[in-house]
Amino acid sequence: MTDVCVLGAGLIGGSLLRVLGPDRAFGWNRSTPGAEAATAAGFHVSTDLADTLRRAAQTDALVVVGVPLPALGAVLDAVAEHAPGIALTDVISVKRPVLDAVRERGLGARFVGGHPMAGTADSGWAATNPDLFRGATWLVAADDDADPLTWSRVARMAADCGSRVVSSTSADHDVAVARISHLGHVVAEAVAAAGARGGDLALTLAAGSFRDGTRVAGTAPDLVRAICEPNRHALVAVLDECLADLMSARDALADEGTLGPLVDEGHRARRAYEAAQAARSDSAARSDSAVSVMPGAPGWIAELRAAGAAGLEVRPSG
Repeated sequence: MTDVCVLGAGLIGGSLLRVLGPDRAFGWNRSTPGAEAATAAGFHVSTDLADTLRRAAQTDALVVVGVPLPALGAVLDAVAEHAPGIALTDVISVKRPVLDAVRERGLGARFVGGHPMAGTADSGWAATNPDLFRGATWLVAADDDADPLTWSRVARMAADCGSRVVSSTSADHDVAVARISHLGHVVAEAVAAAGARGGDLALTLAAGSFRDGTRVAGTAPDLVRAICEPNRHALVAVLDECLADLMSARDALADEGTLGPLVDEGHRARRAYEAAQAARSDSAARSDSAVSVMPGAPGWIAELRAAGAAGLEVRPSG
């Protein structure tokens, strides 16, 4: 039940404030309207970053960086100036660029990256929800220099939010989310644009598949860019795979009147995903389903990575 200082009271950071509650969490927000809205809801959210960080240092709060990646550098500069020894994590959607920025400023000793796989197409304090993280998977990074005490604090905070903790390196996280998140944003934009080119008739006929396939295209464009573009190398690689699949289906349809193997492969992949989700729900109901790891014990990083590669939940012991 340690204090948590949240920097950025948008959808993710604000939802974190809400679930932890004002007795445990406080924070900062760059915009005055967002800070005022959070304050009106009973939270101590300031627009004075230096003062907020000094409070975090005095209380040894776990600082959670919840700003978009383009704003990260300025926030980390302030952390380095006002609270350089603080325990630090983040909820940004890419991990390697964050880790690099943290290390460049000499803040790596007590830093462990994090990423809750939760969100909506909406943003800002008005979109916050204390149940946003319930049942979600929260990545807590297992990089070579991860501080065991900070790792435990981040993992326990995630569990307090109702999330399932998994672990991997920052680099492996970024490769994975390029496939299951960032590609989806790009494809959703393309499908939405294709539908709109069909005019009023197409949009009138649009139903469930168009609605579900384009949901994340409702996300603010600047936020989509901030999510996807920093992960460009991994995203380009998976876009190349996707484009190759689409071109094969296109050529087969043009030449033979069939979509080829893509439909069958996609169907199998979706069924595999559904089966994995069902198995995860079953395991969540059992108290012994998670892999218990003692942070700081010999081989603990390797244990975390092995569990993460298998998609298994992890919990700190001791």
